[in-house]
Amino acid sequence: MKRKLMKITLGWLFFGAWALAADAQQPRLMSEGLAGYISMDVTASPDEFGYGVSLYATAWPLVEQPLRNFQIGLASIWIIPENRKINEPLVPTGTVARDSMPGRGPSYRDVFQTIEGGLGFWANTRFGDTTAKFRMNGTANGYNHEISSPGWGFGNTKALKADEMGIAQLSPRLLVPPDGLTFRDGTCGELFGYAWMVLPLTGPKSTTAGLPIPTGNQCWTMFINSENFKGPVAFYTPVTWTRISRRHPPAIGRGLDTRPGLVTGGAIEINTVPRFVGKDAKGIEYSRIPHLQFPADEQGRTVLIHNLTHYSKDALYRQVEGWISGGEAASGKFDEKGANSPPCKARRLSVRQGAERLPIRGCENWVETCAIDRTTFGLQWKEPVLEKWTASLRRGAFPEYCRRDDTQLVAIAESSVPDDTGLKAARFPQAVKDQSYTSPETGDNCWKRPGPKAGPFQAKLADGSVVTYWWYRFIDQPSLQDADLSDAEKNRLQATVEKIHALWTMDKEYMPPPKMGTLAALDAALIVTPPKGLEIGYVPIVTRQSSR
Repeated sequence: MKRKLMKITLGWLFFGAWALAADAQQPRLMSEGLAGYISMDVTASPDEFGYGVSLYATAWPLVEQPLRNFQIGLASIWIIPENRKINEPLVPTGTVARDSMPGRGPSYRDVFQTIEGGLGFWANTRFGDTTAKFRMNGTANGYNHEISSPGWGFGNTKALKADEMGIAQLSPRLLVPPDGLTFRDGTCGELFGYAWMVLPLTGPKSTTAGLPIPTGNQCWTMFINSENFKGPVAFYTPVTWTRISRRHPPAIGRGLDTRPGLVTGGAIEINTVPRFVGKDAKGIEYSRIPHLQFPADEQGRTVLIHNLTHYSKDALYRQVEGWISGGEAASGKFDEKGANSPPCKARRLSVRQGAERLPIRGCENWVETCAIDRTTFGLQWKEPVLEKWTASLRRGAFPEYCRRDDTQLVAIAESSVPDDTGLKAARFPQAVKDQSYTSPETGDNCWKRPGPKAGPFQAKLADGSVVTYWWYRFIDQPSLQDADLSDAEKNRLQATVEKIHALWTMDKEYMPPPKMGTLAALDAALIVTPPKGLEIGYVPIVTRQSSR
């Protein structure tokens, strides 16, 4: 009997040890693997240089394959209206900013209105691609909703309502898919240039939607400088910024339709990163995040932001203002006499992990932030972590593994991770391409009235998706049907756009060129040719993006 009990006891001990080992070999997949910013500061420019900003950002495949629940925005900027002297709430209760961001009070000026977006990888991407995509995201009402393309919000597959839209398509040659602009296959380490410039494409108004609320004439217009496309793409309509004033008077006169834009730095925003967590036989906790790779030159440097420049109205606004009034045609090229490029200052790298937001120590053994030159912000990799990647580039990789040490985490090499944690064999789930962006196909709505002139057409993009698009007369596009424009104002805007289409072609120079590196190329499928007779005054509007 004792022998039998001993066998049973030994059996349970063996089973318990096996169970612990099995459990140790099955790490848990969790969220909050990494959070923080890789950022730089620039000196705030004088107020007169708040009417435009440009920069070059590096495009590359941050991850080896598209991952599920993964979001890191590559280096980009935030434009907010200059309201530094305002202390009263610029957003009402009932907005996301006012109700869930108490630390931004009392004015909420940093989250009142923004133009942000840029290159990146987002958790709500529907058609994941290895290379970064570009989105022109922004919010006009404290993040109650976001606008990301001429028709859709940030990652939402259902089109925005007419009174929520805010981006008007300007280019007659470039598609703007709701999932973001794609790049040529193989893009790795090239610079993508973009700018937001204030243009007086519309006139100022003393009333908005019949109410005594003024709306300014500032049309924040996005320009691109790439290898195969240059020039203006789209702009935010001024009424976008004043809609919130109809129910919140303190916002009157404080939006991006009238105020200078404020940009005081740029950053990589680390938002949503999965992690595996496992324990070794001693109960010590370890974690793993996805392999994050960065292109590096022969000196081990990664360029993140190059030549961030602020502009006054002398750069382009006054050229266009005179042109619209009957003066000399504006070339569209930014006048460098109206430019100001402040020096950049790198902030120390600071990242965290987990719901407890534990700091990660030891990352400096892999990489540190740096100012490569006066106007170039980037990373300096430590020589031991670098490896050859392409014929002309090396590759640095962010530390994947951490060991928990009480109230902090310590970055460690893979060789220091015990095998019994199971972390080395863990595989992160790949992204799923199972949703389509759609717009209303029937009914009386802004997509159908006045409606398109030609289509449908289709283009297959580098991310594997298919976009369906139609050609609309510029002023008839969906996002301009609730822009508070009279017939006379519509005719004036249409005439202005026809001038731009005729003169500002996609092969001319607009932004100052980069002082280093080479330009990235957009996905050739994004570049389209207007049908015969629709070359001037018409734009291609995406109405659907799907897997087929």
